Amino acid sequence: MAVAASTLTLGLAACGSDTDTGGSGSGSASGGAGGGGIKVGLAYDVGGRGDQSFNDSAAKGLDQAKQELGVTSKESEANQGEPESAREQRLQTLIDGGYNTIIAVGFAYAKAVGKVAKDNPDVKFAIIDDASADSAGTNVAQITFAENEGSYLIGAAAALKSKKNHIGFVGGVQTPLIKKFEAGYLAGAKKIKPSIKVDTTYLTQPPDFSGFADPAKGKTAADGQFQGGADIIYHAAGGSGAGVFTAAKNAGAGHLAIGVDSDQALTADPSVRSLIMTSMVKNVNVGVFDFIKSVKDGSFKGGKREFALKDGGVSVATTGGQINDIKAQLDQLREQIIAGSIKVPATTP
Repeated sequence: MAVAASTLTLGLAACGSDTDTGGSGSGSASGGAGGGGIKVGLAYDVGGRGDQSFNDSAAKGLDQAKQELGVTSKESEANQGEPESAREQRLQTLIDGGYNTIIAVGFAYAKAVGKVAKDNPDVKFAIIDDASADSAGTNVAQITFAENEGSYLIGAAAALKSKKNHIGFVGGVQTPLIKKFEAGYLAGAKKIKPSIKVDTTYLTQPPDFSGFADPAKGKTAADGQFQGGADIIYHAAGGSGAGVFTAAKNAGAGHLAIGVDSDQALTADPSVRSLIMTSMVKNVNVGVFDFIKSVKDGSFKGGKREFALKDGGVSVATTGGQINDIKAQLDQLREQIIAGSIKVPATTP
């Protein structure tokens, strides 16, 4: 069915392949000439551009910078199971190609960014989803998001819409970052229904990060939760989320899924979009564009920067209208989080 795309008033201010061709560690330059000499090298996490989730949100910010700031860009993509040396080489290859503004998408690049940034002090770096000592440097912007805040609202929405008082969560890889999603989701759901049952499944454990790019594993996990009685499942699993959507479709009427990072009711396969109740939109594009703009206008500063509900870092999608009836309740919770009267946990009990 035809739907209009929108978000709640939940703070929307706006997880190598290049834009045109595939190939890890490769890609042709693209974008307009000029940009004040800004040449942006973007290194994706596993899944790359086209994952319909985390990486695509980063790509959206780069595309905006090319259109509005006239920067030139080159993109490169990680491989599953690659060694640390491959990530370091990917970043260095971009720099050797003349790209003086580097964005690493994903916490897996933390050590690589820390080393390569130290070796190239005149290059400006941003890393998405890491604020550890591993990646820290005076020429590194560590960009993170309040995933727990957005997930709190998603948990509340799932609890309000669940007919069975039983919902689920599928995480791609059991890392502190993905546990932030789970923590917020659990807290929001139990705020609405303290007795609600929440199933949790993680697809892989570090150092195996394939859980972010394995739809078959996502489907198997979601199948099990639906068969066990859950009627709504939220995924924070990158490309594996496609399997969660397929499972919702196969489970039949009354079973829904919740997307992540991008508004997946717009980006997922058309055959499953009607099963996506909402998405926790993590506006990586906002952080990417903000970083590139800061380099171009000379205001760049290294250090930590978190994008939260209050400044458009995370939001809740309303595409399809499936949560319109609970919008007022979610807006109230959002305002309480921003005001500080609701403290959202970042770790599970």
